Amino acid sequence: MDLVSVAAIADNRVIGDNGELPWPSIPADKQQYRELIADDPVILGRVTYESMLDDLPGAAQIVLSRSEQEFDVSTAHHASGVDDAVAVAENLGADTAYVIGGAVIYELFQPHIDRMVLSRVHSEYEGDAFYPEWDGEQWALDSTTEYDRFRLEEWVRIDDE
Repeated sequence: MDLVSVAAIADNRVIGDNGELPWPSIPADKQQYRELIADDPVILGRVTYESMLDDLPGAAQIVLSRSEQEFDVSTAHHASGVDDAVAVAENLGADTAYVIGGAVIYELFQPHIDRMVLSRVHSEYEGDAFYPEWDGEQWALDSTTEYDRFRLEEWVRIDDE
């Protein structure tokens, strides 16, 4: 299973402010993000899931929550932790699952992910949610694509073996 963290982050690692994006909407980023994750399951926290109910991303949503719960959406599945979320994705027949937030979920999955696809939004913003720091010696920048207001970076974990 390939675990990929996908996030839009400001130069100061801010990813959110009071449950919202801290920068004005960037349509090109939203489009590439939705296209990237469209055909695979996404792993997200309950609050992030609830904030996206009107336009759910991914082919299925694996919602991490401390309490077992049922969802009114047929594509939504509960998971209690990292191993459970991976097992749900594998049971769905997925080769790849995308970790899409929020901050606690990114932090929880950081030691387990294989790749990061980061939209690096130009500038610093005020916020209360941050993308976790990572050890630069464990990661290699694989590709970059420049856009008008952001740079798309793909990072791959360096295999120690």
